[in-house]
Amino acid sequence: MESTDLYSDAHLTVAAIRILERRNSVPPSIEDVCNFLSFSLEQGNFICRKLGGIEAIEIVEGAFGTRLFIKNHLALEEIPKGMKTSGMDEELKKFQDSRKEFTKKIESIQAQQAEKKKNLFADLENQLKKHLDKKSGPDREL
Repeated sequence: MESTDLYSDAHLTVAAIRILERRNSVPPSIEDVCNFLSFSLEQGNFICRKLGGIEAIEIVEGAFGTRLFIKNHLALEEIPKGMKTSGMDEELKKFQDSRKEFTKKIESIQAQQAEKKKNLFADLENQLKKHLDKKSGPDREL
């Protein structure tokens, strides 16, 4: 299910809470709402946190898990229409860019280490050759 905007997803979430509470006679969990709406758990948590922030719903953590309660459904109208569900796309892009930079940094460090290792072995080989030449030089004349 492709999400359109925060306003629509918020209304769907509150409606799902009502339906699930009516159907099961207990307040639903975030997982129940996400399964019902075919949202990812991350998206559902994000929407529920936003709704909790504007006090449209109340998120209660108890012994039986996290439960959702509708507190003020009229608060949904405060959400601007057309507002993206989240900055998840932007945040994901930022995260991916930072990972790419991190990967490039790791690769450059690995390349530097490989070059150092190569130079070290070359130096050791040269020293070994010099040592062998010194050792074998006078012996060959005899």
